[in-house]
Amino acid sequence: MRDLFDRIIENKGPLGKWASQAEGYFVFPKLEGPISNRMKFQGKEVITWSINDYLGLANLPEVKKVDGDTAAEYGSAYPMGARMMSGHTDYHEQLERECAAFVNKEAAYLLNFGYQGIMSAIDALVSKDDIIVYDVDCHACIIDGVRLHMGKRFTFKHNDIESLETNLERASKMAEQTGGGILVISEGVFGMRGQQGKLKEIVALKKKYKFRFLVDDAHGFGTLGETGAGAGQEQGVQDDIDVYFATFAKSMASIGAFLAADKEIIDYLKYNLRSQMFAKSLPMVYVKGALKRLDMLRTQPELKAKLWENVNALQNGLKDKGFDIGTTTSCVTPVYLNGSIPEAMALVKDLRENYGIFCSIVVYPVIPKGLILLRMIPTATHTMQDIEETLTAFSAIRERLQNGTYKRLSAAVAAAMGE
Repeated sequence: MRDLFDRIIENKGPLGKWASQAEGYFVFPKLEGPISNRMKFQGKEVITWSINDYLGLANLPEVKKVDGDTAAEYGSAYPMGARMMSGHTDYHEQLERECAAFVNKEAAYLLNFGYQGIMSAIDALVSKDDIIVYDVDCHACIIDGVRLHMGKRFTFKHNDIESLETNLERASKMAEQTGGGILVISEGVFGMRGQQGKLKEIVALKKKYKFRFLVDDAHGFGTLGETGAGAGQEQGVQDDIDVYFATFAKSMASIGAFLAADKEIIDYLKYNLRSQMFAKSLPMVYVKGALKRLDMLRTQPELKAKLWENVNALQNGLKDKGFDIGTTTSCVTPVYLNGSIPEAMALVKDLRENYGIFCSIVVYPVIPKGLILLRMIPTATHTMQDIEETLTAFSAIRERLQNGTYKRLSAAVAAAMGE
């Protein structure tokens, strides 16, 4: 019998094997200073395109005042205990009512964390007799939630309605045998590619197949739809989403999340969602802070308008310069380039050190080998100057990638890693 840790020591994983070269710079970097369009990285000012503060709420004085005043009044602990036992307050209920109203649902239930919460929601919604059908590009939190399921599950090709229907046919036959039901899962916005999920087309299949629909709208909440209620509102099918999920970690620049659905479903989740039943209640500083942020989403549409002014300027500028940004239909702005992981490292270092541009790098195994994805998140705090400087920098690094400069610079790294 081998030691459990032998495998871990011998194989650090597709990303872990790069730790000695990447940690502290390409992964686990330390951005410093107030959250904004420009921050400090290793002592230098950089334009930040990796902060999910879509509406620019994180550093607004009125938001920080509510956070600070609440922390001063309640501390970071109150309320203590799980909500079912001793951690329940009027403010938690108020936030749930306001979240439900904002996304046009009967009821809502607060979650401490989005990742943990949606995993637990999937677990609670299905039994071993039920079948899950989900988009293959769903976020890791959904995949981990599906892994908890003891019944059958099928993936459908990304945003491919024909593939979904094929799998719904398989799931329907199986559900007839098991006596269970079907849960379809997609996302309002897919966070890597920026594409909206085909919610309208999925909902249309309800006329032919019997299933319930769960949507993770982490990137759509606050950014899409007339009032910011998300991708369902944007596509005109919010009422047909059976369970709606959103997080506070993006447009609301905070911690926490919520599920929204018919009251009967939320009542069930309140008593069966293990990640909340057995966890400490969301602290008051985040609850009252979320109430303030949600009020700003409702009453200050100019925040979303400014965000989209910047999104359109950045995306149109990239397309005008011939960059491939895929088929994004959201604020998420991917830039696809061809190159190896060592070339990607050299490229990103050049961007940061010589052009003052900080954006996230995505490589294999998240995307296919030979591709480099520079993932950009425009916010309401960015300026036209930020965008112009970034477009100039991207044109320069593309030329260096194509003429082999980064390949030569990265040769030593590739040799060291045996690539």
